[in-house]
Amino acid sequence: MSLQGKVALITGGAKNLGAEIAKNLAPLGANLALHYNSDKSKQDAVKLEKELKDKFPKCQVRFYQGDLTTEAAVDKLFASVIKDFSKVDIVVNTVGKVLKKPIIDITEKEYDEMFAVNSKSAFLILKAGAKNVTDGGKLITIVTALLAAFTGFYTSYAGSKAPVEHFTRGVAKELQSRKVSVNAVAPGPMDTPFFYSQESDEAVAFHKSQAIGNRLTDIQDVAPLIKFLCTEGAFVTGQTLFCNGGYTTR
Repeated sequence: MSLQGKVALITGGAKNLGAEIAKNLAPLGANLALHYNSDKSKQDAVKLEKELKDKFPKCQVRFYQGDLTTEAAVDKLFASVIKDFSKVDIVVNTVGKVLKKPIIDITEKEYDEMFAVNSKSAFLILKAGAKNVTDGGKLITIVTALLAAFTGFYTSYAGSKAPVEHFTRGVAKELQSRKVSVNAVAPGPMDTPFFYSQESDEAVAFHKSQAIGNRLTDIQDVAPLIKFLCTEGAFVTGQTLFCNGGYTTR
């Protein structure tokens, strides 16, 4: 199914899962508005832009930088994308922050940061998406397979991602009449630097042992599911879809 002429905004789109999603949508004809947060990701953006333009010369690609934990910043991002592309058809939010600590060691500042990045920004992006996405559009947020886990040490991470399920269901109902599908996708522990910075070698081995193939979730496992939701899977809405090799289930 073609996405020719569609505009996809991917937050956290310069590297890791966001970049892989971009690489899955570009061959279908989508134009890409790719956001990244910090200067540290600028080189990733430059590299990805070259790769996309070399492989898909007809694909329009633009990058936008910003911290999306305020409504002003989120609204500025959407306004910039609409100014450049005239519209937004697809929004995929991959923004996230992990913290693995016992609850007694989590500071109030860390709590505020986790909920600002994982919950507040997701709410604001869904709000802006609801206002701006075209009829028949798609709103997708990345959450975590830990939403179906019974474990310690991830209270602030899983807890700050949990509200996104409720945001997703509510927005899906609100936008149903416009045929906009709204979903959350829950990967297992992903084989990216985002994961390894929080885990010991023993924990990595355990996480691998819990999934099919004795491995972590790969970004190439998740990106095709996002592509499906943007194309043939448009009738799926209001759901949290787990893509984790059997790591957790409900």
